[in-house]
Amino acid sequence: MLVLGIETSCDETAAAVVSDDRRILSDVVRAQIEEHRPWGGVVPEVAARAHLQVLDHVVARAMAEAGTEFSQLAAVAVTGGPGLIGGVIVGVMTAKAIAAVHSLPFLAVNHLEGHALTARLTDRVAFPYLLLLMSGGHCQLLIVDGVGRYQRLGTTIDDALGEAFDKAAKLMGLGYPGGPALEQAALRGDPRRFALPRPMLGRPDCHFSFSGLKTAVKLAWERLPAEARSPQAVADLAASFQAAAADVLADRVVRAIHRFRQCAPEGRPLVIAGGVAANQVLRSRLARVAEGEGMSLVAPPLRLCTDNGAMIAWAGLERLQLGLSDGLDFAPRPRWPLDPSAAAVHYAGVKA
Repeated sequence: MLVLGIETSCDETAAAVVSDDRRILSDVVRAQIEEHRPWGGVVPEVAARAHLQVLDHVVARAMAEAGTEFSQLAAVAVTGGPGLIGGVIVGVMTAKAIAAVHSLPFLAVNHLEGHALTARLTDRVAFPYLLLLMSGGHCQLLIVDGVGRYQRLGTTIDDALGEAFDKAAKLMGLGYPGGPALEQAALRGDPRRFALPRPMLGRPDCHFSFSGLKTAVKLAWERLPAEARSPQAVADLAASFQAAAADVLADRVVRAIHRFRQCAPEGRPLVIAGGVAANQVLRSRLARVAEGEGMSLVAPPLRLCTDNGAMIAWAGLERLQLGLSDGLDFAPRPRWPLDPSAAAVHYAGVKA
Protein backbone atom coordinates (compact mmCIF):
# COMPACT_ATOMS: atom_id res chain seq x y z
CA MET A 1 0.00 0.00 0.00
CA LEU A 2 1.12 3.54 -0.78
CA VAL A 3 0.01 6.59 1.20
CA LEU A 4 0.59 10.25 0.39
CA GLY A 5 1.37 12.31 3.47
CA ILE A 6 1.01 16.11 3.66
CA GLU A 7 2.45 18.31 6.43
CA THR A 8 1.74 22.07 6.83
CA SER A 9 1.46 22.60 10.58
CA CYS A 10 4.21 25.22 10.95
CA ASP A 11 6.85 26.55 8.55
CA GLU A 12 7.67 23.53 6.37
CA THR A 13 5.50 22.61 3.41
CA ALA A 14 6.05 18.89 2.97
CA ALA A 15 4.70 15.90 1.08
CA ALA A 16 5.90 12.30 0.84
CA VAL A 17 4.84 8.91 -0.44
CA VAL A 18 5.53 5.95 1.85
CA SER A 19 4.78 2.25 1.38
CA ASP A 20 3.63 -0.25 3.98
CA ASP A 21 6.98 -2.06 3.67
CA ARG A 22 8.63 1.06 5.15
CA ARG A 23 10.07 2.45 1.92
CA ILE A 24 10.08 6.24 1.62
CA LEU A 25 9.50 6.65 -2.12
CA SER A 26 9.65 10.45 -1.99
CA ASP A 27 10.12 13.07 0.71
CA VAL A 28 9.83 16.69 -0.40
CA VAL A 29 10.22 19.53 2.10
CA ARG A 30 10.06 23.20 1.21
CA ALA A 31 11.23 25.34 4.16
CA GLN A 32 10.10 28.93 4.74
CA ILE A 33 13.31 30.25 6.29
CA GLU A 34 13.64 33.23 3.98
CA GLU A 35 10.00 34.25 4.43
CA HIS A 36 10.34 34.39 8.23
CA ARG A 37 13.96 35.56 8.58
CA PRO A 38 13.06 39.29 8.56
CA TRP A 39 10.82 38.74 11.58
CA GLY A 40 13.21 36.52 13.53
CA GLY A 41 10.56 33.85 13.99
CA VAL A 42 7.53 32.19 12.41
CA VAL A 43 4.65 34.54 11.55
CA PRO A 44 1.42 32.48 11.28
CA GLU A 45 -0.18 34.47 8.45
CA VAL A 46 3.03 34.49 6.44
CA ALA A 47 3.35 30.74 6.94
CA ALA A 48 -0.22 30.05 5.80
CA ARG A 49 0.19 32.13 2.64
CA ALA A 50 3.48 30.41 1.82
CA HIS A 51 1.85 26.97 2.21
CA LEU A 52 -0.98 28.04 -0.09
CA GLN A 53 1.45 29.21 -2.76
CA VAL A 54 3.61 26.09 -2.95
CA LEU A 55 1.68 23.08 -1.63
CA ASP A 56 0.28 21.97 -5.00
CA HIS A 57 3.80 22.01 -6.47
CA VAL A 58 5.26 20.13 -3.48
CA VAL A 59 2.59 17.41 -3.78
CA ALA A 60 3.11 17.12 -7.54
CA ARG A 61 6.87 16.76 -7.04
CA ALA A 62 6.41 14.11 -4.33
CA MET A 63 4.13 12.08 -6.61
CA ALA A 64 6.54 12.43 -9.54
CA GLU A 65 9.59 11.42 -7.50
CA ALA A 66 7.68 8.40 -6.20
CA GLY A 67 6.81 7.44 -9.77
CA THR A 68 3.17 6.89 -8.87
CA GLU A 69 -0.31 8.16 -9.74
CA PHE A 70 -3.12 9.14 -7.42
CA SER A 71 -5.04 6.10 -8.61
CA GLN A 72 -2.30 3.88 -7.14
CA LEU A 73 -2.59 5.35 -3.63
CA ALA A 74 -4.34 3.54 -0.83
CA ALA A 75 -5.12 6.80 0.99
CA VAL A 76 -4.09 10.40 1.57
CA ALA A 77 -2.98 11.46 5.05
CA VAL A 78 -2.54 15.00 6.34
CA THR A 79 -1.67 16.77 9.55
CA GLY A 80 -5.02 17.69 11.07
CA GLY A 81 -3.45 19.46 14.06
CA PRO A 82 -2.05 20.62 16.35
CA GLY A 83 -0.31 23.58 14.78
CA LEU A 84 -0.75 27.05 13.34
CA ILE A 85 -4.36 26.83 12.28
CA GLY A 86 -3.98 28.72 8.99
CA GLY A 87 -1.35 26.30 7.74
CA VAL A 88 -3.24 23.26 9.03
CA ILE A 89 -6.34 24.40 7.11
CA VAL A 90 -4.34 24.70 3.87
CA GLY A 91 -3.06 21.14 4.18
CA VAL A 92 -6.37 19.63 5.27
CA MET A 93 -8.37 21.25 2.47
CA THR A 94 -5.81 20.12 -0.12
CA ALA A 95 -5.88 16.55 1.19
CA LYS A 96 -9.67 16.52 1.25
CA ALA A 97 -9.77 17.66 -2.37
CA ILE A 98 -7.37 14.90 -3.44
CA ALA A 99 -9.35 12.30 -1.49
CA ALA A 100 -12.67 13.44 -2.95
CA VAL A 101 -11.51 13.68 -6.56
CA HIS A 102 -9.74 10.31 -6.53
CA SER A 103 -12.15 8.45 -4.18
CA LEU A 104 -9.43 7.80 -1.60
CA PRO A 105 -9.74 7.30 2.16
CA PHE A 106 -8.92 10.50 4.05
CA LEU A 107 -6.74 10.28 7.18
CA ALA A 108 -6.40 13.21 9.59
CA VAL A 109 -3.16 12.60 11.51
CA ASN A 110 -2.15 14.13 14.82
CA HIS A 111 1.14 15.90 14.07
CA LEU A 112 2.58 14.70 17.39
CA GLU A 113 1.66 11.13 16.54
CA GLY A 114 3.59 11.52 13.30
CA HIS A 115 6.71 12.27 15.35
CA ALA A 116 5.85 9.57 17.89
CA LEU A 117 5.59 6.78 15.30
CA THR A 118 8.62 7.74 13.17
CA ALA A 119 10.81 5.25 15.06
CA ARG A 120 8.52 2.46 13.88
CA LEU A 121 9.11 3.56 10.29
CA THR A 122 12.89 3.83 10.60
CA ASP A 123 13.76 1.25 13.25
CA ARG A 124 10.75 -1.12 13.45
CA VAL A 125 10.37 -0.35 17.16
CA ALA A 126 7.68 -2.48 18.80
CA PHE A 127 5.11 -1.21 21.29
CA PRO A 128 5.39 -0.17 24.06
CA TYR A 129 8.25 2.32 24.26
CA LEU A 130 9.14 5.46 26.17
CA LEU A 131 9.08 8.63 24.09
CA LEU A 132 10.69 12.02 24.66
CA LEU A 133 9.03 14.38 22.20
CA MET A 134 10.74 17.78 21.99
CA SER A 135 10.07 20.48 19.44
CA GLY A 136 9.33 24.18 19.12
CA GLY A 137 5.86 23.76 20.52
CA HIS A 138 6.03 20.66 22.71
CA CYS A 139 8.17 18.92 25.31
CA GLN A 140 6.60 15.73 26.66
CA LEU A 141 7.47 12.32 28.04
CA LEU A 142 4.98 9.63 27.02
CA ILE A 143 4.51 5.89 27.09
CA VAL A 144 3.54 4.80 23.59
CA ASP A 145 1.29 1.76 23.99
CA GLY A 146 -0.03 1.70 20.42
CA VAL A 147 -1.49 3.80 17.63
CA GLY A 148 -3.67 6.39 19.33
CA ARG A 149 -2.76 5.02 22.78
CA TYR A 150 -0.53 7.29 24.86
CA GLN A 151 0.13 7.85 28.55
CA ARG A 152 1.62 11.24 29.32
CA LEU A 153 4.18 11.09 32.13
CA GLY A 154 5.38 14.66 31.93
CA THR A 155 4.98 17.89 29.99
CA THR A 156 6.35 21.42 30.04
CA ILE A 157 4.45 23.74 32.33
CA ASP A 158 5.45 26.80 30.28
CA ASP A 159 7.78 26.94 27.26
CA ALA A 160 8.81 24.08 25.01
CA LEU A 161 12.54 23.37 24.72
CA GLY A 162 12.64 24.29 21.03
CA GLU A 163 11.10 27.66 21.78
CA ALA A 164 13.66 28.24 24.52
CA PHE A 165 16.47 27.44 22.07
CA ASP A 166 15.06 29.84 19.48
CA LYS A 167 14.45 32.69 21.95
CA ALA A 168 17.87 32.29 23.55
CA ALA A 169 19.48 32.39 20.12
CA LYS A 170 17.54 35.52 19.23
CA LEU A 171 18.63 37.25 22.46
CA MET A 172 22.26 36.54 21.54
CA GLY A 173 21.83 37.78 17.97
CA LEU A 174 22.44 34.37 16.42
CA GLY A 175 19.76 34.79 13.78
CA TYR A 176 16.99 32.55 12.48
CA PRO A 177 16.44 29.62 12.68
CA GLY A 178 17.81 29.89 16.18
CA GLY A 179 18.12 26.29 17.37
CA PRO A 180 20.70 25.12 14.82
CA ALA A 181 22.56 28.45 15.11
CA LEU A 182 22.84 28.10 18.89
CA GLU A 183 24.06 24.52 18.57
CA GLN A 184 26.81 25.63 16.18
CA ALA A 185 27.86 28.53 18.38
CA ALA A 186 28.01 26.25 21.43
CA LEU A 187 30.65 24.10 19.76
CA ARG A 188 33.20 26.88 20.40
CA GLY A 189 31.99 27.73 23.90
CA ASP A 190 32.78 26.98 27.53
CA PRO A 191 29.64 25.50 29.14
CA ARG A 192 30.94 26.36 32.64
CA ARG A 193 31.32 30.11 32.16
CA PHE A 194 27.74 31.12 32.97
CA ALA A 195 25.94 29.68 35.99
CA LEU A 196 22.43 29.03 34.68
CA PRO A 197 19.55 27.34 36.54
CA ARG A 198 18.34 23.77 35.99
CA PRO A 199 14.55 24.18 36.42
CA MET A 200 12.63 21.26 38.00
CA LEU A 201 15.84 19.32 38.65
CA GLY A 202 15.30 16.71 41.36
CA ARG A 203 11.51 17.00 41.52
CA PRO A 204 9.74 13.64 41.90
CA ASP A 205 7.51 14.16 38.84
CA CYS A 206 8.51 14.14 35.15
CA HIS A 207 7.50 17.69 34.16
CA PHE A 208 9.64 20.37 32.51
CA SER A 209 9.99 24.13 32.76
CA PHE A 210 12.18 26.26 30.49
CA SER A 211 10.91 29.84 30.92
CA GLY A 212 13.20 30.46 33.90
CA LEU A 213 16.21 29.18 31.97
CA LYS A 214 15.33 31.43 29.06
CA THR A 215 15.00 34.42 31.41
CA ALA A 216 18.35 33.60 33.03
CA VAL A 217 20.02 33.70 29.60
CA LYS A 218 18.46 37.11 28.98
CA LEU A 219 19.68 38.45 32.32
CA ALA A 220 23.18 37.02 31.84
CA TRP A 221 23.41 38.66 28.44
CA GLU A 222 22.12 42.01 29.69
CA ARG A 223 24.64 42.02 32.55
CA LEU A 224 27.53 41.80 30.10
CA PRO A 225 28.99 45.21 29.21
CA ALA A 226 28.69 46.03 25.51
CA GLU A 227 32.44 45.69 25.03
CA ALA A 228 32.33 42.18 26.53
CA ARG A 229 29.70 40.86 24.12
CA SER A 230 32.26 39.17 21.93
CA PRO A 231 31.78 36.13 19.68
CA GLN A 232 33.44 34.07 22.43
CA ALA A 233 30.97 35.35 25.02
CA VAL A 234 28.12 34.38 22.71
CA ALA A 235 29.61 30.91 22.27
CA ASP A 236 30.10 30.49 26.03
CA LEU A 237 26.52 31.54 26.81
CA ALA A 238 25.19 29.24 24.09
CA ALA A 239 27.20 26.33 25.48
CA SER A 240 26.08 27.11 29.03
CA PHE A 241 22.43 27.17 27.94
CA GLN A 242 22.77 23.91 26.04
CA ALA A 243 24.48 22.21 29.00
CA ALA A 244 21.69 23.33 31.34
CA ALA A 245 19.06 22.01 28.93
CA ALA A 246 20.90 18.69 28.69
CA ASP A 247 21.05 18.36 32.49
CA VAL A 248 17.31 19.00 32.77
CA LEU A 249 16.47 16.46 30.07
CA ALA A 250 18.72 13.84 31.64
CA ASP A 251 17.14 14.26 35.09
CA ARG A 252 13.56 14.20 33.80
CA VAL A 253 14.17 11.22 31.51
CA VAL A 254 15.69 9.12 34.30
CA ARG A 255 12.57 9.69 36.40
CA ALA A 256 10.37 8.75 33.46
CA ILE A 257 12.39 5.57 32.85
CA HIS A 258 11.81 4.46 36.43
CA ARG A 259 8.06 4.98 36.04
CA PHE A 260 8.04 3.30 32.62
CA ARG A 261 9.70 0.19 34.02
CA GLN A 262 6.82 -0.34 36.41
CA CYS A 263 4.46 -1.15 33.53
CA ALA A 264 6.65 -2.20 30.58
CA PRO A 265 8.48 -5.41 29.67
CA GLU A 266 12.28 -5.56 29.76
CA GLY A 267 14.28 -4.39 26.78
CA ARG A 268 12.01 -1.57 25.67
CA PRO A 269 13.90 1.46 24.25
CA LEU A 270 13.91 5.19 24.85
CA VAL A 271 12.83 6.97 21.67
CA ILE A 272 13.46 10.65 20.98
CA ALA A 273 11.59 12.60 18.33
CA GLY A 274 10.84 16.15 17.20
CA GLY A 275 13.00 18.91 15.80
CA VAL A 276 15.13 19.34 18.94
CA ALA A 277 16.07 15.64 18.70
CA ALA A 278 18.36 16.69 15.84
CA ASN A 279 20.68 18.41 18.35
CA GLN A 280 23.81 16.25 18.54
CA VAL A 281 24.82 17.26 22.08
CA LEU A 282 21.39 16.38 23.44
CA ARG A 283 21.38 13.10 21.49
CA SER A 284 24.75 12.15 22.92
CA ARG A 285 23.71 13.00 26.48
CA LEU A 286 20.45 11.04 26.20
CA ALA A 287 22.29 8.07 24.71
CA ARG A 288 24.51 7.99 27.81
CA VAL A 289 21.47 8.29 30.06
CA ALA A 290 19.75 5.39 28.30
CA GLU A 291 22.89 3.26 28.45
CA GLY A 292 23.29 3.99 32.15
CA GLU A 293 19.74 2.77 32.72
CA GLY A 294 20.27 -0.38 30.63
CA MET A 295 18.19 0.86 27.70
CA SER A 296 18.90 1.56 24.06
CA LEU A 297 18.26 4.96 22.49
CA VAL A 298 16.41 5.15 19.19
CA ALA A 299 16.66 8.45 17.31
CA PRO A 300 15.38 8.94 13.74
CA PRO A 301 17.71 10.25 11.03
CA LEU A 302 18.14 14.02 11.30
CA ARG A 303 15.95 14.75 8.26
CA LEU A 304 13.05 12.88 9.86
CA CYS A 305 13.33 14.72 13.20
CA THR A 306 12.13 18.02 11.78
CA ASP A 307 8.67 18.29 10.23
CA ASN A 308 8.22 16.15 7.12
CA GLY A 309 5.57 14.40 5.08
CA ALA A 310 7.00 10.89 5.50
CA MET A 311 6.08 10.74 9.18
CA ILE A 312 2.51 11.80 8.36
CA ALA A 313 2.25 9.21 5.58
CA TRP A 314 3.55 6.49 7.92
CA ALA A 315 1.19 7.44 10.76
CA GLY A 316 -1.60 7.38 8.20
CA LEU A 317 -0.55 3.91 7.09
CA GLU A 318 -0.54 2.67 10.67
CA ARG A 319 -4.09 3.97 11.14
CA LEU A 320 -5.25 2.61 7.78
CA GLN A 321 -3.97 -0.86 8.65
CA LEU A 322 -6.18 -0.74 11.76
CA GLY A 323 -9.20 0.04 9.59
CA LEU A 324 -9.32 3.70 10.64
CA SER A 325 -10.15 6.69 8.46
CA ASP A 326 -11.82 10.09 8.81
CA GLY A 327 -14.77 11.81 7.18
CA LEU A 328 -14.43 14.81 4.92
CA ASP A 329 -16.20 16.81 7.62
CA PHE A 330 -13.08 16.62 9.82
CA ALA A 331 -12.34 20.04 11.37
CA PRO A 332 -8.69 21.15 11.65
CA ARG A 333 -7.52 21.45 15.26
CA PRO A 334 -5.10 24.05 16.66
CA ARG A 335 -4.77 21.86 19.79
CA TRP A 336 -4.85 18.07 19.86
CA PRO A 337 -3.25 16.33 22.88
CA LEU A 338 -1.94 12.80 22.47
CA ASP A 339 -3.27 11.90 25.90
CA PRO A 340 -6.57 13.77 26.38
CA SER A 341 -7.07 12.11 29.77
CA ALA A 342 -3.86 13.53 31.26
CA ALA A 343 -4.50 15.70 34.28
CA ALA A 344 -3.73 19.42 34.09
CA VAL A 345 -0.43 20.39 35.70
CA HIS A 346 -0.32 23.38 38.06
CA TYR A 347 2.83 25.17 39.23
CA ALA A 348 2.93 28.71 40.57
CA GLY A 349 -0.31 29.62 38.85
CA VAL A 350 0.74 28.09 35.53
CA LYS A 351 -1.47 25.36 34.10
CA ALA A 352 -0.38 22.92 31.36
